[in-house]
Order: sequence, then C-alpha cells, then structure tokens
Amino acid sequence: MRGLFTIAWASAWHRRFALSLVVLSLALSTLLLLMVERVRHDVRENFSNAVSGTDLIVGARGGAVQLLLFSVFRIGQPSQAIEYRSVQALEKDPAVRWVVPISLGDTHRGFPVVATTEAYFDRFRYGQRRELQIQQGRRFEGVFDAVLGAEVAEQLGYGLGQRMTLRHGSGELDTADHGDMPFTVVGILARTGTPVDRSIHIRLDGMEALHVDWAAGVPMPGRRTPVEDVLSRDLTPRTVTAALVGLKVRGAVFAVQRRVASYEAEPLMGVLPGVALDELWGTVGQAEKALSLMSALVGLVSVVGLVAVVMTALEQRRRELAVLRSVGAGPRRVWSLLLLEGLMVSAAGAALGLVVWALALWAGSPWVQAEYGIILSVGWPRASEWMLVLAVVVTGVAASLWPGWRAYRLSLADGLSPHL
Repeated sequence: MRGLFTIAWASAWHRRFALSLVVLSLALSTLLLLMVERVRHDVRENFSNAVSGTDLIVGARGGAVQLLLFSVFRIGQPSQAIEYRSVQALEKDPAVRWVVPISLGDTHRGFPVVATTEAYFDRFRYGQRRELQIQQGRRFEGVFDAVLGAEVAEQLGYGLGQRMTLRHGSGELDTADHGDMPFTVVGILARTGTPVDRSIHIRLDGMEALHVDWAAGVPMPGRRTPVEDVLSRDLTPRTVTAALVGLKVRGAVFAVQRRVASYEAEPLMGVLPGVALDELWGTVGQAEKALSLMSALVGLVSVVGLVAVVMTALEQRRRELAVLRSVGAGPRRVWSLLLLEGLMVSAAGAALGLVVWALALWAGSPWVQAEYGIILSVGWPRASEWMLVLAVVVTGVAASLWPGWRAYRLSLADGLSPHL
C-alpha cells in the first residue's frame, strides 16, 4: 500500500498542473454545494424566526395563517380588529408576562405602518431571540414620532428629522392622505432580515390621532380638527389589529390559548407562531425545493466533469500504465492505483472547498445580511453539510471506477504500440 501511495503521489506531482485544475474544480463544486445548503437552511430559519420569543399571537377569530401574515409579515389587510379592552383584559391573565398590541392599516409609499407601544422594542425578538437595535436616533416618544426599518430608510433615502405623510390603507384613494398630521423620523432600526426592515413604527396614540376625523374608513366631510385639539384628547385606541403575547411559563400556552378562545366579550383566537409558520412554509416553501434541486444539479455537473477529466487523463497515460504492467504490476494493482489517485484528488478538492466555504461565510455573512437581509449562520458544518463533503469525496473515488475498469481492460500491447 505504501508503494502504491508513493507511485500515486509521484504520478500526481508529475501532472500537478492538470490535477490542480481538477482539485480547483472540485473545490468550487464543494464550495457551491455547501453554500447552497447553508443558504437553503438559513433561509428557512430566517423565515421561521421572523418572530421568536412570542408564545401567542392573539387576534380576531379567523384563519391562523391569515393572522400570521398580516401581524408578522405585514401582508394583506386584517378583516377585523379586536377591542383594546380585550388586550387590557389579556394583560391581567395570571399566566401572561407581557402583551404588545399592534395596529395596522396605514402605509407610506408602499411600506406598512405599524402602530404599537414602546414595549415592542423591548419584547419583540427575531432569529435566535435577538433584540431590536436602534442604529440611529432613538425610540418614539411623541405622538407624531416615527421609527423606520432599515430597508425603508435605505430605499426612500430618509434620515433623522425627515418629515413624512402617511396614507390611509394602501393609499389608492386620492383623499387617503393624512397630510395635516405629518410624522417626523426620530430613529432607524438596525437591519434584521425580517419584515421589521420594511415597516414604519409609530405609537398607538399616533395612529388614533390620524383618524380623529375619520369614520368607516373615510374622512368626514368638512371636519378637520386642529392638531393642538387632537393632542388634548384622550387618544387611547378603541381597537387594535392583534397582540403579541409572552407567557411566564411556556407550558401554559395551551391553557391560555383555550381561555382566549372562550373569551366571552368578543370572538378571539390565539395562534402559536411556530405552528402557523410551519403551515405557511408548507405552502410557500418552493424556494427550498428549488435550492435543493440546484444542489443536486451542481453535484451532477461536478461528477460528469470529474469523470471527463479522469477519462481524458487516462487516454494520455496509456503508455505509463502499460509500462507499469510490463514491470509486473497486475491489472488490479493498476486499478487500485487509479482509485487511490482519485481519493487523493477528491479529498484535496473537498478540503480546499470546505476551507474556502468557512472563510467566505465568516467574511461575507455581514455583507449578505446588509444587502439581502439573509442572516447566514457562521459555525461548524452541520451533519447535512458534512455529508455533502463526504459525498464529494466518495463521488470522486467512484468517478475513478470507470477509468480504472478501462485501464484493467487495456492490453499490454495496446499501451506499448508505436502509434502512441
């Protein structure tokens, strides 16, 4: 075996330029396979962790996925609101630690407006229970203060002190502007890779102030209350869209869910975010399947390329293999030599690809998060990724079987004939 290794190493070193290209090709294939697998896994994790640390989402009775869509992903419009007094009653439940009400419905240049309380910045979590961070400025304090998500600020070019006019609903109507009550940007959140980045956050009383002169979703003709008079009113909201709920003990989630469902004052429901997210991913998770298919195609192309390169190299080495046969090397020994070379080249390519992948993750993860909002986890390869590395090595060795069989079948005279 040691003699075979010496011969294999000497032969590989003699052909080092050509084999270095093979190693590079395998390294790039390994890099691409591992990167696709990590992106596929982390995209799903980012989706599943759009909200974390929240035990229940409470809203009007209806569909669980629909409640999740508009309360977490800001997609669609809520069909019904819930009474704010119901939220206050929920806060008094002995199993509840905190409640964060949110109110939706208005927009600004296509971005959703989220009205909430200051507790939102303390309680809302995303990813692995990461807290929201203020990148610039501060939290809202005044009625007409606004805190922007990172993507809103970037796409609209807004900075601190920017004045902005909100629109009622999606803003299709010409009369939908709240132009008499502009908001001022006082803070910009750090990027999270979640729908928070595309949201504009205001206070609940700010949302209430906007609709003082509105009824049934339209402005009342001839009514325009001065801002000073609006601020002197009681701006406690009458209704909100939903409420995020955190419990003292997570094991009490089903008991609280039952109490919410049996609430007598109005029909409510409590949704477990994780369960609803899994249900939603089952519907929209085609991206994961597409990435898996891409991984498989990358692997297939790599195998075909490796076989082609080894077969080409074999044609160029027929005389070398014939000489080995002439000095006593049996066909099985020649076959073993080719398999050993395939193992060496495959292992070198997989190892190089693994190292480059780790360095690329470490250096590129902040950039990917900043540009695309995808949080790539940096760390040791997962079990599925180690399996891909092993698959590259095994495939490289397997790709040497066919050339090895060809070498086994080549006659000694064929290798030493003058036409070579």
